[in-house]
Amino acid sequence: MTRQSTAGLCAAFLLGACASAAPERPLMERIANATPAVTVTARGETTPVGTPNADAADDPAIWRNAADPARSLIVGTDKKAGLYVYALDGKTRDFLDAGRVNNVDLRDGVMINGRSGILVVASDRNDIAHARLALFRLDPGTAKLTAIGKVDAGKGEAYGICLYRAMEATYAFIVLKDGTVNQVALDTSGATPMGRIVRSLKLGTQSEGCAVDDRTGIAYVAEEDVGLWRFDARADAPTTLTRIAAADGRNLVMDAEGVAIAPIGERDGYVLVSSQGDNAYVAYRLSDDSYAGRFRVVDGSIGGSEETDGIDLMLGDFGPGYPGGLFVAQDGHNATAAQNFKLVAWDDIARALDLPR
Repeated sequence: MTRQSTAGLCAAFLLGACASAAPERPLMERIANATPAVTVTARGETTPVGTPNADAADDPAIWRNAADPARSLIVGTDKKAGLYVYALDGKTRDFLDAGRVNNVDLRDGVMINGRSGILVVASDRNDIAHARLALFRLDPGTAKLTAIGKVDAGKGEAYGICLYRAMEATYAFIVLKDGTVNQVALDTSGATPMGRIVRSLKLGTQSEGCAVDDRTGIAYVAEEDVGLWRFDARADAPTTLTRIAAADGRNLVMDAEGVAIAPIGERDGYVLVSSQGDNAYVAYRLSDDSYAGRFRVVDGSIGGSEETDGIDLMLGDFGPGYPGGLFVAQDGHNATAAQNFKLVAWDDIARALDLPR
């Protein structure tokens, strides 16, 4: 979530107490102290969300149409109103009034009400004392969302969400605002969806963004003022977390926010995280957790992105505008309009960072 006020600084996970608060440094000072970042420009943007003059747009999820890549879709949250579906030209294809849904993720090929479909899951914070998962079916032909129900996800305020497709089940990881991460086994095959919390993890402070690499079963989660962590996504695995990167003001400037994965080959690729504190994005190698580079989305024929919360990334053909893959970032300052999402070609990012593709 975008922050406009003083943030609490906390020590490493479960090892120390919170330090005293300090005033947030000016943006130019944060940029000056950070590792240099290359720049790219967006090739597209979505129409603004319907909630004006507010921190409203938050998180995107990408569905790739393998048969006709240019007809792929983006689902995005207006966390004060509901869910949007956008075409790659940025135009709104659908809006569903779902109330206060914060983050969103999706998976294709999931059994929904007895047939295979695209499952969309959002973190539902309509009741801030009790987290829920709001479940939807996305129709790829009409681009319409249909609500299929909600499942309980634990006590506390729902924040982040990411899905994991394993051999035995589809799981949702819901990140609560206090840093609790509940892993929920989903069953959407019948008339009424069901969910069961199978294990929980705990980060020390406020956390939100997460993503799972379905190939390796490794999950990644951002603890906003501390850094980026990874853990084993398997339901029977230990709940040990390994910190990949610290939010130390150099490579990663707090708040660490959205998380996305660029899978390459069987195990390689990159995990990207929004370095919201200096309007940048950081890439780390999946193979060894090493730093791979930083970039910013700056003004071009389309405006850049700032104070980004949620991001998503998918490699593959998305048509002539995005032939190698699509990166989508929430834009916290969309000129004079309400917030929206910026669309960037993965080829442009990989070329700017000199990354193998």
